[in-house]
Amino acid sequence: MDFMERALDLGTRALGWCSPNPAVGAVLVREGQIVGEGFTQVPGEEHAEIVALRAAGEAAAGAALYVTLEPCGHFGRTPPCTDAIIAAGVASVHAAMLDPSPWVSGKGIRALEAAGVETLVGERADDAERANEAYFKWMRTGLPFLTLKYAMTADGKIATRTGSSFWITGAEARRHVARLRSTVDAVMVGIGTVLADDPRLTAQPGELGLPELEPAHQPLRVVLDSEARIPLDARLVSGGLPGKTLVCATERAPAERLRALTERGVETAIVPENDGHVDVCAAMWLLGKREVTSVLAECGGTLAAGLIAAGAVDKVLAFIAPKIAGGNAAPTPVEGPGVDRMDQALPLRDPTWSVLGQDVLLTAYVRAHTEPDGAS
Repeated sequence: MDFMERALDLGTRALGWCSPNPAVGAVLVREGQIVGEGFTQVPGEEHAEIVALRAAGEAAAGAALYVTLEPCGHFGRTPPCTDAIIAAGVASVHAAMLDPSPWVSGKGIRALEAAGVETLVGERADDAERANEAYFKWMRTGLPFLTLKYAMTADGKIATRTGSSFWITGAEARRHVARLRSTVDAVMVGIGTVLADDPRLTAQPGELGLPELEPAHQPLRVVLDSEARIPLDARLVSGGLPGKTLVCATERAPAERLRALTERGVETAIVPENDGHVDVCAAMWLLGKREVTSVLAECGGTLAAGLIAAGAVDKVLAFIAPKIAGGNAAPTPVEGPGVDRMDQALPLRDPTWSVLGQDVLLTAYVRAHTEPDGAS
């Protein structure tokens, strides 16, 4: 059995719930058998290593610990994991990667080595870094990791010329999105999407045939709405939904509109504007200060273009359905003026393709315009 793979699988269960902490999985192995395992709990509660140690009990003595991130060696919301590992008599620690945060950054490994615990670092490091890509970006920059997600027909339309968009993709793709929402801190849309679709933006995988994933973590619902035009009877306002809704408006928003939203339990924030719209960079800084590490943008083409132009997009998820909608007036995933030449198009890196029922999912990362071809 690949014990590090098991640890990685466990870590995914913590996504969403443990933010702003990294999602970590841990497995204790003795004589080739798993004697304890766990994943990071909500902030202020036990880290993955402590959960695994408690499950193992006395069997932890002499065991090997497989963990997806370097154990912490400092006092934060909880005591150092390294102290507990040493006290339990763990013989060796296999860490997929070092924790680059300045408050850890090798200190945990050094503490273990000083206590005579064998340490090995680097197994499945790439997989471990991808698993916590949002945490690492937020920790290094203070900004959330933003994933732009859209569904389109084979001819690149996100709706028909009349605005009809339900449903472009099939059940498998929609189940994938339900799982995805439960792993991110926030879901972002623009006011245009709210007015057109009246979405809920909740993570409710049970409604799509995944009851085993309930109860699901509910992301913060973020609406960029410069003039606070969101209807008071919109489901994001009055739908009695689990989780919270935040409307980011500008100083042009009428005070009475903001007050009405607040009275209905919607949080509002005033952010600077750029070219008549909410400044997306300012909105991202606001979310970062709120310890939002990951954002899933499920927006229309106008906001998508703005996010890309601002350099805010880190990852793209493009669901492609085997359908043809046609129409000069039918909207596309990224609107705006676009580029003049194809060699100016934004390149995406590390593309992977997945089949979800009859649909195809492209997953790729954004490459800076200044990077040469083949750069990472």
